[in-house]
Amino acid sequence: MKIVTRPYVEADRLRLQDAGVHPLLARLYAARRISSAGQLEQDFSHLISPALLTNAGRAAQLLADAIAQQKKLLIVADYDADGATACAVGVRALRAFGARVEYLVPNRMELGYGLTPELVDIAAKLTPDLLITVDNGIASVEGVAHAKRLGIGTLVTDHHLPGDTLPDAECIVNPNQPGCSFPSKVIAGVGVMFYVMLSLRAELRERGLFKDKLEPNLASLTDLVALGTIADVVPLDANNRILVAQGLKRLRAGQSRPGLAALARAAGRVPGNTNCFDLGFILGPRLNAAGRLADMGLGIECLITDDEARAANCAQQLDRLNRERRKIEGEMLDEANAVLEGLGETPGATVTMFQPGWHQGVVGLIASRVRERVHRPTICFAKANSNELRGSGRSIPGFHLRDALDLVSKRAPGLILKFGGHAQAAGLTIHQSDLRTFQELFEKTAAELLPEEARLRVVETDGALESGYLSLDVAQMLESQIWGQGFPPPLFCDSFVVEDQRVVGERHLKLRLLKDGRRMEAMRFNSLEPLPSKVRAAYRLGVNEFNGLKRPQVTFENVEPA
Repeated sequence: MKIVTRPYVEADRLRLQDAGVHPLLARLYAARRISSAGQLEQDFSHLISPALLTNAGRAAQLLADAIAQQKKLLIVADYDADGATACAVGVRALRAFGARVEYLVPNRMELGYGLTPELVDIAAKLTPDLLITVDNGIASVEGVAHAKRLGIGTLVTDHHLPGDTLPDAECIVNPNQPGCSFPSKVIAGVGVMFYVMLSLRAELRERGLFKDKLEPNLASLTDLVALGTIADVVPLDANNRILVAQGLKRLRAGQSRPGLAALARAAGRVPGNTNCFDLGFILGPRLNAAGRLADMGLGIECLITDDEARAANCAQQLDRLNRERRKIEGEMLDEANAVLEGLGETPGATVTMFQPGWHQGVVGLIASRVRERVHRPTICFAKANSNELRGSGRSIPGFHLRDALDLVSKRAPGLILKFGGHAQAAGLTIHQSDLRTFQELFEKTAAELLPEEARLRVVETDGALESGYLSLDVAQMLESQIWGQGFPPPLFCDSFVVEDQRVVGERHLKLRLLKDGRRMEAMRFNSLEPLPSKVRAAYRLGVNEFNGLKRPQVTFENVEPA
């Protein structure tokens, strides 16, 4: 591990500060390649135009015709938070436009990911005229073809990377499809669906649908867009930051969907204080718990109901599922750590794991935890059925996981039954008997593609934090900003004297520190390793609230001897 400081252009910092940006934020933003205050604009007027999203207009015409003819629409959702929020955006907007729309979401354990032929058969029983995929579909070549044979059209809305063959759908809206010049390639699935709804409203406006009635306010759905965007860990480019900022604004103003407020309350949070951390680590996991352990229909119902009592009931069930998920994850992580101990200090280019009792809804979380520990591309498998394994992978900077799986599949045709995903996360299915073959070929492929320097974990920090900034005001200011993937939350680096350390909550260290003659408390979560008396630490500054009292809290992320 190597702790480094993010560089920034001093002229950018000064320009931001001169424009009225807080001096600390000016430094942080300059280190994230923001060179002018204009790049921090969060108003809707700065969103990329829907006209630039290939086929969004065509999708709008298709949907407007379906609404006019009162055709039955069926949204086919993915079973994660991005898919659930995208589904909720579609259901809420389409119903507001007068459409007949229902939704269907596959059970992860039974049907797996995407619009499969098996899922199309289930959908067909609901007699839809048009299927609308959200956060999936770009790889569903067979499913779309099967729907077509049954006389059902498909509108694909997705953001995943396409394969060599596109599905033969009525219309495909995906910024990553060939020929699409939409500038934000990293928009989430919920963002794509939101853009399609913006285009649809414009189309219906042109057709005169709102002459005698009020236009639906699509901005009211940005709380859902914000949650899906942060929970799916897509990079926060300028466009995604606007979508998240608008959604948080509604949450903080008490104007969110009842289900989101209920989820926050079920987790012991105040909806009016929601920040990006809450979306990614409090609300997101509770919503995802339904798709991991049960049926994401529960999560979608939580998001589409306007009945506060029903929303509260759904949120309580999701909270219970999340507690169960944490217990399962803890047990699986113990097994994964035992395997890692057996690997010794020098793992190869990758880590591939499988345990017979692992839960396929949780292996992605284990892959993420293992990746964090060993800093290697990691794939964890669970049993899908008696013959197949379903895997979930997480990668590291410098290694494109989906492209690597594509290369493996080309080198050994038939080895991977299906796969899909992004640069940093992907899913796949293989025969259980092929696990060793896959493991060896994935390792060989990664050894070729992964540069030696990328295997060293580099912790990027924002350098030292002046002692005067270790305050509640500054902690609250930092928490209120938009941070996430590709626009990381501040991580500072300083040297401290450790005066005292003790174990709390069985897995964490509570520390008393001394810096520049000032004493402070800090936490180091999920680590029991005793610290030396002098350390150099990468740390976050946040707000700790207990019994209504708020205090600044330092949280150690990475530590090395001073």
